[in-house]
Amino acid sequence: MAATGSNPIHGDLNKPRFLISDLCAYLECYLPPAQVREVYRAYLFGAEAHEGQRRMSGEPYIYHPVAVARILADMRMDYKCLMAAILHDVIEDTPTAKDQLAKVFDQEIADLVDGVSKLTKIDFKSRAEAQAANFRKMLLAMTKDIRVILIKLADRLHNMRTLGSLRPDKRRRIARETLDIYAPIASRLGINSIRLELEELGFAAYWPLRHRVLQRAVRSVSGSTFHAYVSTSKCRTSWRSRAALMHGRIWSAVVRSRPIRSAKIGTWKWTRHSSAGCVPGAGLSLSRSAAERS
Repeated sequence: MAATGSNPIHGDLNKPRFLISDLCAYLECYLPPAQVREVYRAYLFGAEAHEGQRRMSGEPYIYHPVAVARILADMRMDYKCLMAAILHDVIEDTPTAKDQLAKVFDQEIADLVDGVSKLTKIDFKSRAEAQAANFRKMLLAMTKDIRVILIKLADRLHNMRTLGSLRPDKRRRIARETLDIYAPIASRLGINSIRLELEELGFAAYWPLRHRVLQRAVRSVSGSTFHAYVSTSKCRTSWRSRAALMHGRIWSAVVRSRPIRSAKIGTWKWTRHSSAGCVPGAGLSLSRSAAERS
């Protein structure tokens, strides 16, 4: 079985690289040519700043900010947000200073990049203290410009997609942080697609065996038909049928499950708290003992 099917955290590593030419062609769908040229200018600056740097997977580092910009382009973000996404690591990982960014581009882009950057020049007593300080800094920047957290969410999403090249202990630490902090933020902001992907990737990285158990169970029932008791609020029938349900003349119905294509963390949480170990509305029955053993 391919890596993409068995472990989502390896999936993005096997895909063809998304290049700056692909990004510029994609941006031409909704941005004026002058703004696309500005995004390309930011790429040239970032590529020079990250020259010689590589990610743990071995690929040139500049592929990562381009992929982050692509995620934001899917959200139809403005060109300055995309420029900041491409430059989001230059203050943290290169000798480039915030003042230099403000001079080459403008203060708005410099502030966005600085808001996403971690505090690297301060010595902290522990990782928890550093994490708290960095998160506080990001929240303060977010109050001035919401695009800071959008860039950070896109950055975290691509990092989660390429988590497979890291050590298992580091995967679990990043996955726990993602599930505790970033997925809830995406949920509060109403970015459901990012929230769902962060939760699934975090679940697969933190509980890989449990994820595989649920993934197999989901595949076995996806699209099947099952018998269930239905409530009036979820019954998609005519008003006469709903009235019959309300008055107790219909007690059960045959409904078709919605296709579930992934083992989401919500499925796992539900099976943990359900005495029957069944997922409502999906026709998925999973023994709790089998999942717990994983």
